[in-house]
Amino acid sequence: MTGPKTVPGANPPHRRVTLGPLGRLAAAGLPDDLPEGTRRLLLLAAAAQEQHPDGPGADAALVLRAAAAAGLGAAALEPAETAGLVRTAGERIHFDSEVLRRALYEAVPLARRRAAHALLASVSAADRDRLPGLLHGALAADGPDPGLAGRLAAAARTAGPHVSHDERAVALAVAARLTGHGTDRATRLTEAADHARFAGRPDRARALLAPVRALPAAAPVRGRAELVHGLLSLRDGPVADAREELLLAAGLLGPHDAAAALTARLAAMEAAWAMGDAAAYVEAIGEAPEGVEAGARGGVAVGASGGMDPGGPGGGAPDTLDDYRAGMAAVLSGRLGAGVGPLRRLLARSGRAEDPEVLLRAGVAALVVGDLAAACRVNARALAAARALGRTTLVPQALEHLAYGELRAGRHPRARVHAEEGLRTAHLTGQRNIAAHQHAILALVASVEGDTEALTAHATAAGAVAGAHGLVQVSTLVRWALARADLGAGRVDEAAARLGPLVRPGPRQGHFAVRMLAVPCYTEAVVQAGTPGAARTAVEEFAVWAALGADPAAPAQLARCRALLAGAGAGSGAGAEGRDAAAADAYFEAARAHHDDTINDFERARTLLLHGKWLRRRRRPGPARGLLRDALVAFEGCGARAWTEQARAELRATGEAPSAGRPAPLAGLTPQQLRIARCVAEGATNREIAVRLSVSPRTVDHHLRNIFAALGVRSRLELARLVDRAEQPTAPL
Repeated sequence: MTGPKTVPGANPPHRRVTLGPLGRLAAAGLPDDLPEGTRRLLLLAAAAQEQHPDGPGADAALVLRAAAAAGLGAAALEPAETAGLVRTAGERIHFDSEVLRRALYEAVPLARRRAAHALLASVSAADRDRLPGLLHGALAADGPDPGLAGRLAAAARTAGPHVSHDERAVALAVAARLTGHGTDRATRLTEAADHARFAGRPDRARALLAPVRALPAAAPVRGRAELVHGLLSLRDGPVADAREELLLAAGLLGPHDAAAALTARLAAMEAAWAMGDAAAYVEAIGEAPEGVEAGARGGVAVGASGGMDPGGPGGGAPDTLDDYRAGMAAVLSGRLGAGVGPLRRLLARSGRAEDPEVLLRAGVAALVVGDLAAACRVNARALAAARALGRTTLVPQALEHLAYGELRAGRHPRARVHAEEGLRTAHLTGQRNIAAHQHAILALVASVEGDTEALTAHATAAGAVAGAHGLVQVSTLVRWALARADLGAGRVDEAAARLGPLVRPGPRQGHFAVRMLAVPCYTEAVVQAGTPGAARTAVEEFAVWAALGADPAAPAQLARCRALLAGAGAGSGAGAEGRDAAAADAYFEAARAHHDDTINDFERARTLLLHGKWLRRRRRPGPARGLLRDALVAFEGCGARAWTEQARAELRATGEAPSAGRPAPLAGLTPQQLRIARCVAEGATNREIAVRLSVSPRTVDHHLRNIFAALGVRSRLELARLVDRAEQPTAPL
């Protein structure tokens, strides 16, 4: 997170530095014996970097041109380089520390600083844009200058993409300083704050916004200030407060700037989602504003009327926002079927989109309709677009959405990589709420991988922010992660106690977007805890949700839940209990067939494990072994250590002692290849294998060619012998 730094044009902080200018220079390590020419050149370099205080350094060509105009040669820099105060790399002059640069700049009288800026302004090149010359001219001004302020603000708004949000924020803040106390000053401070927000400088943005509320300004300007403040709160503050600020902004902006008002509503929707309040989400959607072309609506699109977002969220195919709002309104009103159509249209129209916010909305749509492949693909594009456009604050959000997609697809290692990077970037850009989401994702990954220490650390970090800021979704995900860890470790009573509140309907329970996702874990926990009746209502509700196609894993999970419930009442006779046993077998078989249509190996392995457990308890150890072996291999491939140990324990209970890992000769095979190799070892033909695994004979043939190449065998007989040797069972315990 960024610390408090001096903002050109912003009001000075109340805290006073006790050291005088010379004392600060000495503390920064400036030698007393530096030549006067070197000191003058260093002042020029320090002044040149005011254009971008936290940037890559001062423009060396600009500094040397100014030095030449002042009668100084490039050799004047050598003593400073020898002393380690600065270094020249490429086209930039870098100070050893920002403390040293600030001390050099502030140690000289104000008149000398202005003279340095005036000199830099006089030699600034105008080949790319006018911004550097205007900025240094403004920093040389000795009082308000509305004309210069207007030209500088206009240059900041219209500068090319090579000018960063940081540089625009500095220029607009300086322009505000030269502006009188009124609407223009408030507008420029608000624009500067929004650019600082985009640059990942929330503290700087808040410092720039602080004086705005005290300035006389028209409703649209006050609305834009509330919008920026609400967006800052959305990322690092109580989300309920953010929602109210954003709705206030929408009300102020509505009669004057429909696009910006829509931006405020979209952000208020996001706040309500984080709160877990579906009714508040639908309320925030509001009515579609009139007079706004669908293709021009979007994020903080104040650039057209105030330069707030020159990057311009809101691009994309026509009607994408109408589809997004209509689809999400239907989904959050409990009409998922009605919302799928608009959201799929939005997803289809995003194919050529390049704006990261448009792509992020498309990624949300893909997650809601259960198209996980599209969700990962679109969110990866959003990430690339955010990086390419310098939209620093959107990078951790894109990583969060990408990690959620990978998590839902069962690709936990990929989810961990994206969430770890997202956590770093969220902290760097001061977005604690997004950091809390990343911690929750990492807790879920740790619950699968069996990393108890990581689970505890991430759950604690996420919970600390979630509680203070009202992040119900984060709190729900953390509780799910803890419950899943309990389930993996066999602590079924604890898992059931944690999951019960999450899957029940009503207020103050789990987050609405997580309820159904947690039902399979809850069903498994209560059945194993001996209270299957507690899950029956939840499973029937889950059946309705699964039928809508919102999650590709849901049909398999539903069949597994029904198998568990049927098995809970099964006996060994021919009556009702026998029929329950037959039903359990049929449901397990159906679940395994559904898994063949999905990519989630972790969920498939859980079904295999539970089916294997069921068969072993029905005294059918032979069929159980094959399922448990497959479960063991799949859990190992997922890195799910706790479930791996469960599978090993079940295998031992069948009379087989599994090795500590996959047999070495077969270690290079994928789970599907290993299943096919075992079928070959049992004497099955390609057609029989295809029927058994619900794939085509051509697919089996393709896998077999890869298996032969991977294992260096030339015939089915050689393969069968290799599998037999590799998986030779031990004597029963």
